[in-house]
Amino acid sequence: MNDVPQTLSLFELNNLVKTGIRELFPDAYWIIAEISEMNINQSGHCYLELVEKKTDSEQIIARTRATIWAFTFRMLRPYFESVTRQVFASGIKIMVQVSIEYHELYGFSLNVKDIEPNFTLGDLSRKRQEIIQRLNDEGVFHLNKELNLPVVPQRIAVISSDTAAGYGDFTDQLLNNQYGYSFQIKLFRAFMQGDVAEPSIIEALETIFRQSKKFDLVVIIRGGGSQADLNCFNSYWLCYHITQFPLPILTGIGHERDETIADLVAHTSLKTPTAVAEFIISQTAQFEQYLNELQSQAMTIASEQLQIWKDDTARLSRNINSLVKLRISAENQRILTYGVFMRNSLKGDFQKNRQQINTIKVRCKSYLRHVFQRDKLHLGLLQKNFALQVKNLLKDEKKRIDRFDVASQLLDPARILKRGYTITFRDGILIKSAKFLNTGDIIETEWSDGRVSSKIENKK
Repeated sequence: MNDVPQTLSLFELNNLVKTGIRELFPDAYWIIAEISEMNINQSGHCYLELVEKKTDSEQIIARTRATIWAFTFRMLRPYFESVTRQVFASGIKIMVQVSIEYHELYGFSLNVKDIEPNFTLGDLSRKRQEIIQRLNDEGVFHLNKELNLPVVPQRIAVISSDTAAGYGDFTDQLLNNQYGYSFQIKLFRAFMQGDVAEPSIIEALETIFRQSKKFDLVVIIRGGGSQADLNCFNSYWLCYHITQFPLPILTGIGHERDETIADLVAHTSLKTPTAVAEFIISQTAQFEQYLNELQSQAMTIASEQLQIWKDDTARLSRNINSLVKLRISAENQRILTYGVFMRNSLKGDFQKNRQQINTIKVRCKSYLRHVFQRDKLHLGLLQKNFALQVKNLLKDEKKRIDRFDVASQLLDPARILKRGYTITFRDGILIKSAKFLNTGDIIETEWSDGRVSSKIENKK
């Protein structure tokens, strides 16, 4: 009968492996890996799946489980996020100190004891520069900046969360502006942080693209939040969509220190949603000021031209009178000359045929009288026609002057005040924006029927 071979139970074998690993790897090791999956249980323990990929592809060449026990995780996580301003989450590359563990029931795993956040910070910076360089190499980095900003942007597509405080600040600032400008705002809802933020914002951009003729520009805003929440705005695909968009895109992501790549590729980047609203209002105010300057110039030119026309009309009237007098004098001279000629011509035959001379004399007088009456009538008609034309011209010019006078009266500040508007002064200086006023300032508010002085106690 054959001898039964010596055997080990599975537990005994795993225990041997555990002992062997503990003897072979007694120390802790620093490793570099990428978090592919992450799960935090109710006890606060963090369970990770760490992977390593080929340098030139996404192929995974190594994979293992790792654990950060709750006590350690409560210290490592805030330390990591405060240094990197990046959420500790899947998809980032980390440098951690680990000990090698083997459990009879759960098998091989790593126990994370420490972390080096500066490595992740450097990796994030490297990825950021790679994305910027890629957009530059593809020739799209400045495409959105090259679009012309509408002179008066009024139809605005907004990408934001409908519950974000920044969205409320933006709409309140824009719709309740001091100039009374009218804007059309349409919200395209999107998540502004987390893993779903990038596809959500891209989807909103694609929706706007399909109806882009309805809008003048696009605004991407979010209110506040941690720096770590900004990671989605450094995404290549989101930034690529911004560069390719046919409308100017303005960003007001609500951060003071860092610029995201989305800020860099957008047409105009501003710090806060309120700043974006102020920028849009200022664009419209600048155009209104330009129109006012054109109106003033037009009024000046029209006044000068009207005076020129008046002077020309007066000069023409004087010239016509002179011409008429010269014409009458010339005709009189012609008649006299003709009379002298006739008299000299007939003088030699006067004795021969007195009767004939008398007849000719009568005819000459009649002819001369007829010619004189005809020329006199002609000159009278010319004078009446000219006087009528001058009268009509003066009447037309008076109507033009009246129209300009009506237009100037409509723009009269006193008339505007009677409609219920007011003008605010501080120290005699016209105030056009609340940002020029501070709590405690003494201001004067002018209505159509008087002024009131007041002191600013609160400013919103």
